[in-house]
Parts: sequence; structure tokens; C-alpha cells
Amino acid sequence: MSDELKRDGQTGDSEEHETAANGETGTSTADAGQGDTNEQPAAEQQDTAADSTPGDGTDADTGDAAADDPSAESADDNNKAGAENAPALSESVPPVPAVNRVTEAAADEEEDEDERPMTLLEHLDELRFRLVRCCIAVGIGFLACYGFAEQLFGYLVAPLLAVMPETSTLIFTELPEAFFTYLKISIVAGMFLTSPYIFYQIWAFIAPGLYDEEKKYIIPMAGVSALFFASGACFGYFIVFPFAFDFFMSFNNETIQAMPKLGEYLGFSLKLLIAFGLIFEMPLFAFFGARIGILTAAAMRKARKVAVLCFFIVAAILTPPDVISQLLMAGPLLLLYEVSIYVAQIFGRSAKAGGQDEDENDEQEETA
Repeated sequence: MSDELKRDGQTGDSEEHETAANGETGTSTADAGQGDTNEQPAAEQQDTAADSTPGDGTDADTGDAAADDPSAESADDNNKAGAENAPALSESVPPVPAVNRVTEAAADEEEDEDERPMTLLEHLDELRFRLVRCCIAVGIGFLACYGFAEQLFGYLVAPLLAVMPETSTLIFTELPEAFFTYLKISIVAGMFLTSPYIFYQIWAFIAPGLYDEEKKYIIPMAGVSALFFASGACFGYFIVFPFAFDFFMSFNNETIQAMPKLGEYLGFSLKLLIAFGLIFEMPLFAFFGARIGILTAAAMRKARKVAVLCFFIVAAILTPPDVISQLLMAGPLLLLYEVSIYVAQIFGRSAKAGGQDEDENDEQEETA
């Protein structure tokens, strides 16, 4: 009995030992399972971190998304096509420099401004600009001639001194009269000296109303205007002055002595010089009027009688009250008027249009 009981006890102990061993085995298995479970989230976290970092993985995901999106595929195709065509365009059409584009834009703006008609304020501003330049030119001429004022005055009074009696002389009755006389002579001499530039400014002011083919005559017209102006002044100095002064000095006798004042003689002589200079510009005025269409040879012929009357009235106003001086001024006016008629006939717009019609007819005949 005792032996059986011992055996049973030993058997129970062995079973307990086996149960304990099985429990330890289960515990180790559970621990191993928990370890595998913990390792799996760590691996997933590493994969997620790798996906979030920029690199091949992101590009691959983006590529997969683009592959799934048809609009993205079309955008990629367009970009590739543009990239392929860009070199060809750059090779076939050279790029235009920015400076050239700016220059062309400025040229277009200038052409638009030239074609646009000027307003009244713009005309007045242009007139002010030209007058200021003329005044500056006269001032420069004055400074250049003032050093020779005494010699210039000697030339101016030479026609009078040639016919003046020996007992007569020029006088001045005011203290600053001689000084202002020299100033006035210097100003007028400076005006004659710079007359080409002054006439250029006048024609440049008129230029906006001319055609392009007529604007090229501005510089020649300025030179010719200055030449005619100086020719008229020379005509008055060498032709009119001797006759007029001889007539005036003929009234000198023992009772009446001629004592001309400097200021009065200067005003009289300068008025005649400028008047003869301006009347010699008549052919140029006729040329300009005929070119712009406001004057024709036929109209000038019809107005010849009225013009003759006006010439004698102007001569009576500008010259001394003697017949010789009036005839010496009215004669050149009549002659220049006839010359102006032929100038208007030759250079008038009607003659120009007739010439163009003849050229067109010749071209049509040659074409036929």
C-alpha cells in the first residue's frame, strides 16, 4: 500500500512538473508573440517614414498618381512637346534684343506724333520756342557787332555825309543818345548777321503745315530768304539813300543849316533798310503761297491793279514825302510782283498736279 501511495505521489509530482513546464512554454510563446507584434509596427513605421522622405519613393508614388490621372498625363505630354519644340523655335527665330524693341516703339510713337495735328497750345508753344531761339541769335550777333559799332555807324552815315555841306554836322541833343544809337546799330547789324538762322526758324515754324517733299526745301529757302533780305537792304543803301539824301540836302542854304540828329537819322535809315529787305522777299512769299495752294498766278494777274495802288501807298508811308523816294520803292515792288507771278505759275500746285497727270498718262501708255 505504501509503495502504491509513493508511486501515486511521484506520478502527481511529475504531472505538476509537466504542467509547470507547459506553463513556462506558453509564457515564452506569448512573449515571443508579443515580440513579433511589437516588431511589426516598427517595420511599418520605418516604411511610412521612408515614404514621407523626398526621394525615389515619393517620385514613384507621384508617378503612380500621374499614371492614374489622365489629365496629368496630357499635361506631361504637352510639356514634353513644348520642350521638344522650344529648341527648334529658338534656332529658327533669333530673339529680338530689348533695345531694338524699345527703339522701334519710340519710332512708332514719333511717327504717330508727327501725323497727329497740332493743337493751338502746341502751336503757341512752338512759336515761343522759335522766338526764343531768334532772340538768342540776335543777342549773340549783337555781342559780336558791338565792338565795331563806331565803324558800322560810319558806314551807315556815309551816304548822308557825302551830300552834306561842310558847315553841317550830325548832332545829339540828349546825353545818352549817342550811346543808344550805337546799341541800336549793333542790334540791327546782329540781326543781319544772323538772318540765315532767323529765317530758318521762321520756315521751321511753318514746316508742320507742309508736305514731306516740301520740308526738304526749308534750309535752301532760309538761305535764299537771307540773301534776298540782304539784297533789298543793299538796294536801299546804294540806290535809294544817295537820291533821297541829295534831295533833302538841296534845301540847305545860308539861312537854313542842316543839323540832323543821330536818333532821327538812325530811325529813318534803319526803317528804309528793313523795308527794302522785306519787299525783296515777295518772290519767296509767292513761292510759298503757290506751293500750299493759297496763291495762284491767275489770281495775282487779276489783282494787278489793286496791287499797284497798294505798292504806291506803302511806298508813300515808308519813304520820305518826295516823289523820287516813292518811285524808287514802288518801282522794285512792281518788278518783284511780276517776278512773283511767274514764280507762282512755275511752282504752283496746279502746275505740279498737271505734271503728275502727264506722268500718269505716260506710265499708262507705256504699260499698254
